[in-house]
Amino acid sequence: MDTILCDELLLEIFNHLPPPPSPSLSLVSKRWRRLFRSSTTSLSLHLPSLSSSLCNFLSSHPYLSSLSLSITTTKTTTYVDQILVCVSNSCPNLKNFTFLSAHFTVLQIQSLPTSFYGLNGLNISLSRPICFSWLSQFGCLKSLSVLCTGKNDNSVEFDSMGDEMMMMKNIDGGLKLESVCLTGVKSGDFSLNWLWRNCKKVKTLKLKSCEGIGGTSYFSDFIKCLNNLQEVELRKSRTIVDVVLLNLIENCSSLNSLLVYDGGSRESLLQFITQSRCKMQKIDLRLPLDLDNSHLFAMAENFRGLVSLRFESCCLVTGEGLKTIGRALGSSLEELALISCDVVDKEPGLLATVGQCLKRLRILDLSYNEMLLDKEINLMLVSCNDLFELKLRGCPRLTNATTLSIAKSCKKLESVDIMFCSKIGVEAVELLLLSSPRLRLVAVEQNKLSDVARSRVSNYFIKVVV
Repeated sequence: MDTILCDELLLEIFNHLPPPPSPSLSLVSKRWRRLFRSSTTSLSLHLPSLSSSLCNFLSSHPYLSSLSLSITTTKTTTYVDQILVCVSNSCPNLKNFTFLSAHFTVLQIQSLPTSFYGLNGLNISLSRPICFSWLSQFGCLKSLSVLCTGKNDNSVEFDSMGDEMMMMKNIDGGLKLESVCLTGVKSGDFSLNWLWRNCKKVKTLKLKSCEGIGGTSYFSDFIKCLNNLQEVELRKSRTIVDVVLLNLIENCSSLNSLLVYDGGSRESLLQFITQSRCKMQKIDLRLPLDLDNSHLFAMAENFRGLVSLRFESCCLVTGEGLKTIGRALGSSLEELALISCDVVDKEPGLLATVGQCLKRLRILDLSYNEMLLDKEINLMLVSCNDLFELKLRGCPRLTNATTLSIAKSCKKLESVDIMFCSKIGVEAVELLLLSSPRLRLVAVEQNKLSDVARSRVSNYFIKVVV
């Protein structure tokens, strides 16, 4: 076999294999290892220490376009410099680079080899003091993700040059960034103003665990950055959520996706929903104490084009609000998630009523509703028989009856998650696999896969997530 097939045919076979067995290909023979490595375009490595063979290993993957390195060592920055030089020399085709190290500083990124300047995507952890003027060297960069680490006691080092930095000329045409993700920004990180002033093309903005967005005297720079946004994510950033939402109302009409987790206030969220000029398609909210029926009524009135609606741990929402959503969005909604939502457990018949309204539903996520019963989900599935993705993870009261209902009602199902459903047994999983002709991904415990089920998984290239 090893000598009969040419390199091109072997590579074509490799490309059609599902992900789990792929690494074992390199163990068949030296030729297969060489071909597998030469066809690999993405690699993720965790480096507890620098190995002399790292450069040789990377060089054996000549077509790497995406590389992720995570370093936990407590050694000095010299160690980081050595790794960066190694990556620069060994990965000439690199376009997306993730580098997570506690010792990566602004001075180091300013001294990167020029080979990095052609990157399209950069994901880094950056130790304070922080500045962003180094981005002017990355003329091709479209996606930036920065985790700000360390105390901000020394950020005054850059603030002392604030006037000089703020007077720097804008980059001609601005940065090419289309996606910006910032994590761990503190209220004293005023150097963000330079970033906002040069971001004119950003379509995706993600702020995680952020306490500020720059100096208030230059707030207009941030506002201008909102003009072309299409997607906004605000996670655990309670101190800035209200400010961002209220400014989105006035300065953004292109937004179509909003995610807010663990932050904000009822008033600002309601104001955004009622006054926004945006044609929203996706809303994802995890706001246990800041979301109630008034918000759902407003969505039903003003966001009639919603395609995806996700709620998690929203304990103040009731069946009345969800029924209103169902009636208003029945002709558009394709994805609904009610994750760990009390209303699913408290109001019998709610899911069946909502399911009858949502005729276009394709994705349903009811994970971690610990009191969810077979009867409730089965009555909903009778109406939602066009589902291609279903998640019931962490619903311990569901039994084999649910898998039987899925097999009967969901003939188009491609992905199902029944992890941590303790009352669903081996026979039920086997029946589900045999009765779902389109199934391509299943999340279930390994000990619930019978020999027949394993054979089905292998023969039909079904991916099992455990």
